[in-house]
Amino acid sequence: MDSTEFSNGSVPPALQPLADKLSRYRRQYKGMLDRTTPHTLNRWLGFGGVAALFLLRILVAQGWYIICYGWAIYLLNLLLAFLQPKFDPSLEADLAADEVEEGGPDTQPVLPSATDDEFRPFIRRLPEWDFWLSSTRATIIALFLTFTSATDIPVYWPILLVYFFVLFALTMRRQIQHMVKYKYVPWDFGKTKYGRK
Repeated sequence: MDSTEFSNGSVPPALQPLADKLSRYRRQYKGMLDRTTPHTLNRWLGFGGVAALFLLRILVAQGWYIICYGWAIYLLNLLLAFLQPKFDPSLEADLAADEVEEGGPDTQPVLPSATDDEFRPFIRRLPEWDFWLSSTRATIIALFLTFTSATDIPVYWPILLVYFFVLFALTMRRQIQHMVKYKYVPWDFGKTKYGRK
C-alpha cells in the first residue's frame, strides 16, 4: 500500500473497526450537543456548575493558580468576542478613511442612527452557542489539568488576581467606550419582542 491512499481519507483495513467506533462516538457526541441547543438557560447553568466545581477545586487544593489564571484570561477573550459585532464599525470607518486618503469616494459606513436608515441587526463575532461550548470545554480541560501535579506551578497568586482584575477593567472600559461611540448594544434585554404573545 502506498502512503497516498491514507492521506486522502481511506483507512487501512486493520484500523477500520477503530475508525468506525470513533465515527459512532463522534455522531453520538454531536447528537448530544444538538439536543442541548434550545435549552440556553440549562446549558449556562451546567457551565456555572462546572465552573463552580473548578473554582472549588482551586480553593480547596490551594494550587493550580496559573491554570486558573489562564482559564480566566481565555474566558475574558471569549467574552470580548461575544460582545463585539461581526462587522466592526471602527474597522469599516478606518478602511473608509484610508480610501478617502487615497482619493476614493467620500463615504463612511456607519451603523443606522435614524428610522429611515437600513436595518442592520447585531451579529456577534462569537455566537452564543460557540461561546458556551468553548467556555465549557475550557473549564472541563482546566478541571482535568488540576488532577496532575505537573501543572501545579508555584506562583504568588495575589499578583495574578490583581493583574487579572486590572486587565478586566481596562478591556471592559475600552469595549464599553467602543459600544457607546458606535452606538450598538450587544444584548437584547429590554428590546421589543415580536411574534409570540
